[in-house]
Amino acid sequence: MELPEENTWIQLEEFLEISKLPKERVLALIEEQSIVSKHDEERIWVDLHSAAQALAKRMVGKNVTPAAKAGYPALLESMNNNLDPVFVEKTINTILGLHDKVVGAKDETINAYKNENMFLKDAVIDMQEVYEEDKKTIAVLQEELAKVREEVEFMKRKYRLMWGKVSDMGSVK
Repeated sequence: MELPEENTWIQLEEFLEISKLPKERVLALIEEQSIVSKHDEERIWVDLHSAAQALAKRMVGKNVTPAAKAGYPALLESMNNNLDPVFVEKTINTILGLHDKVVGAKDETINAYKNENMFLKDAVIDMQEVYEEDKKTIAVLQEELAKVREEVEFMKRKYRLMWGKVSDMGSVK
């Protein structure tokens, strides 16, 4: 039993970059409805699965020397330059599946980084709040210390005056 495929949408520009096809050719395939697409106000979106199938059908029976130049001559010799459309379609779908997994992993990584950044941001904010509270506490303690020092100086002067009078009274007798 085959599960229904979900559409995987990619921007036209990104598809052109990946497929290395001319834009006019891809737009022609979209017009022919060989490739499923949707349009919004700013962009054209291409369904990867329909694009893969359309490209696989176009590749069957064509000369595959670019693949040989890319470093796959043994594979091509074993296939005797006959590409089975089912094989090509399965290969492309496998690649698209892997692409989806990579995109999913990328999204998970981005979310993990966002969560970590939020945690670090909250930690920094908490540290700043503690720092501000500590600054206020230090300022209050410095004020209290200054007041206590003034009181000590006042008491020293008071006792000096008082003991000075007492010693003067003792010498008068």
